[in-house]
Amino acid sequence: MMSENESVDASPVQNLQAQYANLQRKYQSMLDKWTPYTLHRWLTTAGLLAVFMLRIVFAQGWYIDALAIYLLNLLLAFLQPKFDPSLQEDLMADDMEGGGDGEATPLPSQRDDEFRPFVRRLPEWQFWLSSTRATIIAILCTTSEIFDVPVYWPILVVYFFVLFFLTMRRQIQHMIKYKYVPFDIGRKAKYGGRK
Repeated sequence: MMSENESVDASPVQNLQAQYANLQRKYQSMLDKWTPYTLHRWLTTAGLLAVFMLRIVFAQGWYIDALAIYLLNLLLAFLQPKFDPSLQEDLMADDMEGGGDGEATPLPSQRDDEFRPFVRRLPEWQFWLSSTRATIIAILCTTSEIFDVPVYWPILVVYFFVLFFLTMRRQIQHMIKYKYVPFDIGRKAKYGGRK
């Protein structure tokens, strides 16, 4: 019989699971330490993008388009509100057409009376984390010739800029139509009072 002091050898699967859990804790701890340093995080990501660009120049490869389109997708999600006002207007119009049951309207009676903070569809933290991960993966992909697919690069560059300008124009029109600004650029409310 085994004594209480003797340890039972864990199976290799349990050892791998324990090591994986330990790596996850270390990774999460590192991310938690980076959380309050917004400027430093983005500067690090910009540095990684610069390393990626230099890697492309020196490797003379065609890796840039996929990362650029993915980052554009993340940027659009970052700029969009979580609750789209155009969808809410459509739902309110449907309720008005089908539901006229005579109930009193809930307060406030006008939508402009209520303070509604801007809630992003993609929070800043997730935007940073996804773009940093994508950049690191793109840098790793430049180390292998498998991912270097030869293409006619002017078409891809023109495609990216057309996609960028069309989507940003649509997003800016949406922002103007529904009167929201996704950034807080040092604007403070000014109250009338003593001068």
